Amino acid sequence: MANTNQTKGLWQKTRKFFNDVHLWAGLISGLVILVVCLTGTIYVYNTEIREMGASHLYKVEVPQDTRKLSPDKVIELVKAETDAPITGISIEKSASRPFQVNTRPEGGNSRFGVTYFVNPYTGQILGKSDEPNQVAEFMGYMFSLHRWLLLDKIEEPLIGELPNRTLGSYITGACTILFTIGVITGMIIWFPQRIKNWRQGLKVKFGKSWKRTNHDLHNTLAFYSIIILFFMGVTGPFWSFPWYREALQKSLGTYQERPAPNAERGQGREGQKRGVDDEKQGDLTQEEVNVPIHSIMDYIAVVDHHLQYEGNYRVNLPQKAGDPVNIQKGRTGFFAPSAGDKVVLNSANLEVIEKDIFRDKPFNERVSSSIKALHLGDVYGQFSKLLYFIACLIATSLPVTGTLIWINKMKKKKPNPRRKVQTSDTKTHSEVLN
Repeated sequence: MANTNQTKGLWQKTRKFFNDVHLWAGLISGLVILVVCLTGTIYVYNTEIREMGASHLYKVEVPQDTRKLSPDKVIELVKAETDAPITGISIEKSASRPFQVNTRPEGGNSRFGVTYFVNPYTGQILGKSDEPNQVAEFMGYMFSLHRWLLLDKIEEPLIGELPNRTLGSYITGACTILFTIGVITGMIIWFPQRIKNWRQGLKVKFGKSWKRTNHDLHNTLAFYSIIILFFMGVTGPFWSFPWYREALQKSLGTYQERPAPNAERGQGREGQKRGVDDEKQGDLTQEEVNVPIHSIMDYIAVVDHHLQYEGNYRVNLPQKAGDPVNIQKGRTGFFAPSAGDKVVLNSANLEVIEKDIFRDKPFNERVSSSIKALHLGDVYGQFSKLLYFIACLIATSLPVTGTLIWINKMKKKKPNPRRKVQTSDTKTHSEVLN
């Protein structure tokens, strides 16, 4: 009996400690987390919202008895419109989707370049990605608010020489770490003092006091979304702190030293992309370098031979003779994973230089390469997006319901002065009677 009481007392002290950590982590980060989660809820469907705002770019009518133009023909049409180098083309499985031709204008502001949207049946250029678009501008503000709290819009540094974008990233990153601590401690204190009553934490009780309903909304909804909340929280600071990114990669066993800025070919980023093909194509003769490049459909046919499923293609074109052709292929559908497969081909003879199949990678490498998808929610297509959207809505409500719980507890601790006065008056009256 004594041991039972000691165990119960120890658990109560431990639970109180985690409860205090949970409380202060929430109070310190609550306002920022409210903003981050609200914008994150909207940003889950970033792609869909942007496409709705420019539907003329992303959907075409499918004429009867008309075949699609070849990708090479579409590229020639875009070349007639711009002098910018063509870096790639995206070809989607859906018949109503346009070809997207990527260009890299010299001195362009966007790190993604400019994309031309082309009707695959008529060759009409539907528009470009850099055209003014209010919806795209709104989503840009949502992203800025989510990542940097709009501090990147302020030119003058607010603290010393620290760039405002970096400052905003530090604030959101630190608050996200506190949010993750809140998620972990919340899971611990979710368990009631009496384990046999754990089922009470699985449902929301309506119809009683609003305080009870608010308490259940905080506890129960957080419990059902706890796994997704943890993934969102633990991946968020990945883009805020280099030390956090390095620690996460080391914990997954995928960390690699960043190459020096002036690293020679084969050691820098370009070398990482082409490390294998250097062995295959590094010793090409001048005659071999000038071999005409095959058609894009020839390259896709080779990829289809190795990746035998229907999907979308992203073809990265060689920028100079001897460069390989990098083709990414992704699955489509409601449960389609965001991670695709990659095949690197010799641009001259169609030989496979490298084949990177996502499913064949070790588990830790799959997780490491899916950090962004685990944070954004598209790790398993529309299915996981829907789950993340609901979880983000719940996360947005947690700072509100949690603060209300804290305020209600503070009110309970405060003595009621009116009750004190009444008690004092009663005693005085009884004394007079005596």
